[in-house]
Amino acid sequence: MRRILMIVFLLFVLMFPSPEPDAVVSAEADVEITHYVALTFDDGPRRVTTERLLDGLRQRGASATFFLIGQQIEENADVVQRMKAEGHQVGNHTWSHVKIEGMKQGEAQEEIRLTDQLLKELLGEDTYWLRPPYGLIEQRERPWITVPMVQWSVDPEDWKYQNADRVVSSVLNHVEPGSIILLHDTYPTSVDAALRIVDTLQGQGYEFVTVEELLALSGVAPQAGTMYLSADQSH
Repeated sequence: MRRILMIVFLLFVLMFPSPEPDAVVSAEADVEITHYVALTFDDGPRRVTTERLLDGLRQRGASATFFLIGQQIEENADVVQRMKAEGHQVGNHTWSHVKIEGMKQGEAQEEIRLTDQLLKELLGEDTYWLRPPYGLIEQRERPWITVPMVQWSVDPEDWKYQNADRVVSSVLNHVEPGSIILLHDTYPTSVDAALRIVDTLQGQGYEFVTVEELLALSGVAPQAGTMYLSADQSH
């Protein structure tokens, strides 16, 4: 009798197996909350490093925003065209990376106008947002600005340390949904760090979008002369 009961029990187990732990984990892993973040790059383009960065971003399906120095655009025109063609946002970082803060109105406007004009000639009519060098601009100067401006909420000072491990650690320790991250595509270590950051955060449910997309996803209507630090911070 005992043997018959054992056979019946085994048949029941085979016919109605209990859920595997891995199957439960897999089901939970499919339910992901996606966070949005914007990766931004200043001081380019620089052909060798910027092209390698673009290759890596394309492989990962990540978008970014590039704030370009005007006097570096012409010799890297094909790189800039590639940025737009691959879905990245292109912005203005003045003609010669001059500190706008404290400048005379005419001089500041010319620095912005020259780069804006070149971008329009190369990429077509559009609104090319401004990142003032060093993120600095005086309150009295804001009425001169006819486009939205972009600062940042996460700055690992990659230009200062040029150490990929340190940059990655700093960003991962401070990033949160809606962050705008500042990096520079002119340093090989920054490119290395950027791609590692993308890999890590994508694994945590983050999606990399342009600054314009980040604000739109947060329901923000960008205004000329306003400085945006993150999806929910501006001044």
